[in-house]
Amino acid sequence: MDLDAPVRAFLDFKPDAGTPDVPVAQRRRAILAASDEIFRRFGEPAPAGADLTRHVVDTPTGPVRVHVYRPRTATGPLPLHLFVHGGGFWLGSVDELVVDATCRERAAAADCVVVAVDYRLAPEHPFPTPFDDCLAALLWVHAHAADLGGDPDVLTIGGVSAGATLAAAVALAARDRGGPAIALQVLEVPALDLTLDSMRASGVGDEYGITVADMRAGMELYLPDPDGATDPRASPLHAADVAGLPPTRVMTAECDPLRHEGELFAARLRAAGVTVEHHRYPGAVHGSLALTGTWEPARTWRADVLTALHRAHHPAPVAGA
Repeated sequence: MDLDAPVRAFLDFKPDAGTPDVPVAQRRRAILAASDEIFRRFGEPAPAGADLTRHVVDTPTGPVRVHVYRPRTATGPLPLHLFVHGGGFWLGSVDELVVDATCRERAAAADCVVVAVDYRLAPEHPFPTPFDDCLAALLWVHAHAADLGGDPDVLTIGGVSAGATLAAAVALAARDRGGPAIALQVLEVPALDLTLDSMRASGVGDEYGITVADMRAGMELYLPDPDGATDPRASPLHAADVAGLPPTRVMTAECDPLRHEGELFAARLRAAGVTVEHHRYPGAVHGSLALTGTWEPARTWRADVLTALHRAHHPAPVAGA
């Protein structure tokens, strides 16, 4: 399909992931620099009004960094939101400009404490370490809510791309272990079937910035044992039972080969009695949600997330209660 000019410009600028013969650390540095340049060109600057503090979560296998954002004018305990960045399980960082802006936006507009988890990356830390790190971060946030100025009884989670995969897997784990309770999970362009079968069946071609080959290369770094692709901690779509999960918002892009698995997951949740909102955004590609400075639909996407979070964090009182 014909894409809007800002989306096409983004795809034309977006770098590829490099070749396997280049060291992973070198590829990461190049892609992080490109990510920040993309944000400067196409994103909207981070708003003022949130203070950042840095913390370390101790886990059985090593320390994990988290960034905590709190609205400056807030008083009293606030809802808590755990944010998980994307990057195909081997890229991405809480230090990216787009992640910082996203967290500041959510803290200010959804009136909450946002905690961004810098989970450790493959191949140095393959599956299930990123999942374990994100679950540890959720438990840390809940246990340290008072220290963070947060309310442990109002907790949401969200992620983008691979971060949405991890967020969904953590929500499954929280259900299975009996808590903590999650008021909402927000899954943006999620990758929920790491067998890649759903991606191949999507009907979306390779010309939109993310390909089956890209995903396969990432999975080779993330999943040393290919059989792990059906583990629900890696592929939430493969969970035997999705009943009892928190209310969920699934956001997919029309021109994203990952859209199929997001929509299959939303359908499974709905059939299991979970409250689900799903929206497929026309003309969007994987990553175009970050084009908030140049493309109006990206601003709509952002506003929809912020509205959903604010509604979950601050529900309207029941009439007559």
